[in-house]
Amino acid sequence: MDLSDDLDDAIDLEDLGASKKAKESKSSGKNRKQSTPESTPVRKSSVSTSRNAPKSGGSSLSERFGAGSSRVQSDKKSTTPFSKSKSAGSSLTPQKKFAKENEERYQWLVNIRDAEGRYETDPEYDARTLYIPKSAWAKFTAFETQYWEIKSKMWDSVVFFKKGKFYELYEKDADIAHQKFDLKLAGTGRANMRLAGIPEMSFDYWAKRFIDDGYKVAKVDQKESLLAKEIRQKNGSVAAKESKVIKRELSCVLTCGTLTEENMLGDEMSKYCLAVKEVSNGDGTKTFGVCFVDTATGKLQLTQFDDDAECNKLETLLAQVQPMEVLVEKSKISSLAMKILRFNAHHGAIFNFLKSEEEFWDHEVTFENLARGKYFEAEDLDDLSHYPKILVKYHEKNLNTGFSAFGALLWYLKSLKLDESIVSMGNIEQYDPFKSGFANSTMRLDGVTLQNLEIFSNSFDQSEKGTLFKLLNRSITAFGKRAFRNWVVHPLMNKDKIEARLDSVELLMNDSDLKNLFENKLARLPDLERLLARIHSGTLKVADFSKVISGFENICQLMKTLQSTYGTDGITGQLSNIITKFPAELHSCVDKWSNAFDRHLATSEGLLVPEKGVEPEFDESEENIKEMEKELDAILRQYRREFKCQEMIYKDSGKEIYLIEVPSKAVSRVPKDWQQMASTSKCKRYWSPKVKKLVRELMEARELHKILTESLQQKMYAKFDNDYSIWSNAVRSVSEMDCLIALVRSSESLGSPMCRPEFIESDKAELNFQELRHPCFQPGGVSGTKDFIPNDIVLGAEGEGQIGLLTGANAAGKSTLLRMTCIAVIMAQIGCFVPATSAKLTPIDAIMTRLGANDNIMQGKSTFFVELSETKRMLEFATPKSLIILDELGRGGSSSDGFAIAEAVLHHVATHVQSVGYFATHYGTLGQSFLTHPRIKPLRMGILVDEDSKNITFLYRLEPGKSNGSFGMHVAAMCGVQREIVENAEVAAKKWEHTSKLKRAAAEDENSVPLGLQSDFSWLLQGKKIEDCCAVYNESMKKTALNTMFKMIEQL
Repeated sequence: MDLSDDLDDAIDLEDLGASKKAKESKSSGKNRKQSTPESTPVRKSSVSTSRNAPKSGGSSLSERFGAGSSRVQSDKKSTTPFSKSKSAGSSLTPQKKFAKENEERYQWLVNIRDAEGRYETDPEYDARTLYIPKSAWAKFTAFETQYWEIKSKMWDSVVFFKKGKFYELYEKDADIAHQKFDLKLAGTGRANMRLAGIPEMSFDYWAKRFIDDGYKVAKVDQKESLLAKEIRQKNGSVAAKESKVIKRELSCVLTCGTLTEENMLGDEMSKYCLAVKEVSNGDGTKTFGVCFVDTATGKLQLTQFDDDAECNKLETLLAQVQPMEVLVEKSKISSLAMKILRFNAHHGAIFNFLKSEEEFWDHEVTFENLARGKYFEAEDLDDLSHYPKILVKYHEKNLNTGFSAFGALLWYLKSLKLDESIVSMGNIEQYDPFKSGFANSTMRLDGVTLQNLEIFSNSFDQSEKGTLFKLLNRSITAFGKRAFRNWVVHPLMNKDKIEARLDSVELLMNDSDLKNLFENKLARLPDLERLLARIHSGTLKVADFSKVISGFENICQLMKTLQSTYGTDGITGQLSNIITKFPAELHSCVDKWSNAFDRHLATSEGLLVPEKGVEPEFDESEENIKEMEKELDAILRQYRREFKCQEMIYKDSGKEIYLIEVPSKAVSRVPKDWQQMASTSKCKRYWSPKVKKLVRELMEARELHKILTESLQQKMYAKFDNDYSIWSNAVRSVSEMDCLIALVRSSESLGSPMCRPEFIESDKAELNFQELRHPCFQPGGVSGTKDFIPNDIVLGAEGEGQIGLLTGANAAGKSTLLRMTCIAVIMAQIGCFVPATSAKLTPIDAIMTRLGANDNIMQGKSTFFVELSETKRMLEFATPKSLIILDELGRGGSSSDGFAIAEAVLHHVATHVQSVGYFATHYGTLGQSFLTHPRIKPLRMGILVDEDSKNITFLYRLEPGKSNGSFGMHVAAMCGVQREIVENAEVAAKKWEHTSKLKRAAAEDENSVPLGLQSDFSWLLQGKKIEDCCAVYNESMKKTALNTMFKMIEQL
């Protein structure tokens, strides 16, 4: 039975009760002293739009009572007598009268307090709750009571309150809707409150608008029909006041980091909600517990790690995850960690500060709630046999910090009513920022490097435009794109695994038929990973369920084609491994569902109708309805014969079905016991007693069938979800295939020349790229340049020249060269071809960068502080197999300090750390100290200089030797600085510049012993351990360092 009309009727009944209560309240207040509008303060709104507030004195409701209103109390005036007030009130328009009464009714909103009575200025103020005095509760209508019971606990959320076929927003939420999105305010409100409303069909659209603007959205739905409400009233099962309104409950709370619906998510990439717990240790280090979830896929990841005082590991994790929403323990997180969270979180991220213990659970409370939540099968509270292994590990091994972070996330999901659907999936894994759990597994890319190399976001507007990920992420499926992001974050370091990927990429590039097979099949797949999560939660639409079955059928067809066409030997590399490990049970699982229900009806009408024999109870119910319909048809044929009128037909009118329509000429033959239901000039409609009784039975049968269909849908979803591990493993395998397709497409898009990188095994790093180009260069782009000048990158070849000391003019292309080298290495180690004529390298274990002169206001760090922090990180963690990039180290300080730091760092990196990389500098005389250093080679960017015009022609070619200067004056002239100023500056520079002093000192004693070498001998004589300053310093490295020192001495 369609009860939508009853729901509309319920609106009017509730409003009638509200207005009646308001009249009673007004009548009972006649003997009380009343205030005029002038003496009543306007209550405040929480919408922060005071800059755009309308001028006081406006006549519109939004001006007088909207958020940010500047209306103020007038000068003191004596209250008018009651009789005059009544006379004045009678002349008010309905809108003004409502505004006045509304203002008086909600005096307790003038100075907002939280549930504990704390004002907004209180440091402990809880913005999520609202204090409502007892006197206000006593005056509320039943509907107001129902609304404010929910809203008072969701004060920081925009509450969409279901009424019939609309969602309505009241009071503060109505103000937000009006001011932010121009939704119209109802002139006289409803139920004593200001009101704005939207049709129920547009809820998703408007909820997304509010969420994108930084709000949380609470959805309150009706949980019964008007008929059910009347039955409840008759039974007297609840208090009289509560029984007057239809039951409503909070259905869900939507936030930017916890969306699950496809039409609200916006794109295919994961959006994370992250909880972080910080514990300070006695030695200055910190321990962090981090747990984050992608609610759209139900994947939850957990980790605990020790970190240094600068929180470098935390910064790396956050740069990889970039959470949309963050949960922290109120007053229990350091300012540094908070700054790092704000800087690395997604633009527009929401931060939630949870109360210690009460909301941010400790490990004991977490386990207690996890056990009592019954998320996993268990015989008793101590039975952990069906729990995810990672949760059991964290509980039994006392990894309390990480388990507490999981507890905070569990509490938050519970408050959003998402805990059962997500946690019960058991899709919980250990997260490792550096994959350190696997020896020689992946390259380390810390947070600074991800930012400096613009891997996921550019430095211009923080978008994906121009980033490496944007260039390479050419996966076809949505879940493949998410998996590929993980491949880019964690490039491989194991030579065999890299070669296996490259073998598959090369195979697909050479076999267009195989590549096309993958592309055609993958293009037909929906986002199976997200859809599986919604099947588990029971919220998936029937039409989408049919798409899931079709998607897995396509996967099975793909696997069968691969087996029949290529067999076991025709496919090589990682692709072969993926096919070998593919879940064989998938085919039998898909077969069970291929004919389980009517797929056409599911897709076209959204109806889940099982095939005959699948659900006997459903078949019986459907057969019963068909028998009733046949009987009604038989009765109509009987009436036609009996009354000799073939024009008699059945007609439906709203909720009244199977009305017998009789033409006017045959009305006289109708028996007296027939009930007339409607009439027109040409016909009348009746129910005969027999038809009326049968129609009633049919309506009841259809209603029961509808309930049975809904329960059947959940039953079938649960049955499908029993094989979740098989479905998810299949999706994971397909996502890996899709990532390989992305590498093939990216490799093919590089243009010519491009090559497969060759990897060599060595305990020390070596790079050799011939004619390397930057992969992100687009011919004819912003610069209009058609050709990119390639360069040869050779570092560490034949045991020498590990560090390139790079000098050259400003804008000569040094920074581009540095980034290009790093990106080429990353591409090679994720299994992609590179834009070069040849590439030969050892697997690099880490890329560490110090690029540009940037401060970090968000984290409270100056330019020089940022430089030295990044340099310190390199010196602590770099190894002989690392690639380091140091660009203009020291320029954030004075010339003398900067030069000294640059020289000391360069010597230590080249002599003792023994990594490969580039050291770019404008200190022209820095190379004087390293003329005899075998591991450092001077390099420069080629230019042509015209001294007369001071014009520079940039060649963008990497050349051996040092630059003759930085040519700052020439660049100034090219930028349009007046010639007189440039010439005066050049004279001053020659006379006073610190580098000039260094040149004179170097000219006086070219055979002086470098300070770095002197320092090393001093340490050796004093017995100090250089290994204390290096991450790795084995016997081989010590031997290399001594050989370097002796070679420097020999060449003095």
